[in-house]
Amino acid sequence: MTEQTAEQKYLTLTAENFANEVLHSDVPVLVDFWAAWCGPCRIMNPIMDDLAADFQGRAKIAKLNVDEQDDLALQYDVSAIPTLIFFNQGKPVETIEGVVDKENLATKLEALLKVA
Repeated sequence: MTEQTAEQKYLTLTAENFANEVLHSDVPVLVDFWAAWCGPCRIMNPIMDDLAADFQGRAKIAKLNVDEQDDLALQYDVSAIPTLIFFNQGKPVETIEGVVDKENLATKLEALLKVA
């Protein structure tokens, strides 16, 4: 089971659970590649929490710490953070760098749900 606290609704990704939670997911997944020292990444935290609550049971919202999981960050060519990658049917379908508002991300997730 993936670590989650009562207030944290997003998944915490590691090398151990990435394939199961993202690549083999039957719902769209939004992965936030971030680091604790990154100011813009901290801005994204409440947005990711809100999206996780809004899309619970329909899509997965996940965070991957690039300092702890640098191999996965390299695998997906993450060179700036935050980097948000939308996965659908196990494949990356869109990448966005930088801070993005909740409405924009929600619109993209809704579009993925229509094609999933």
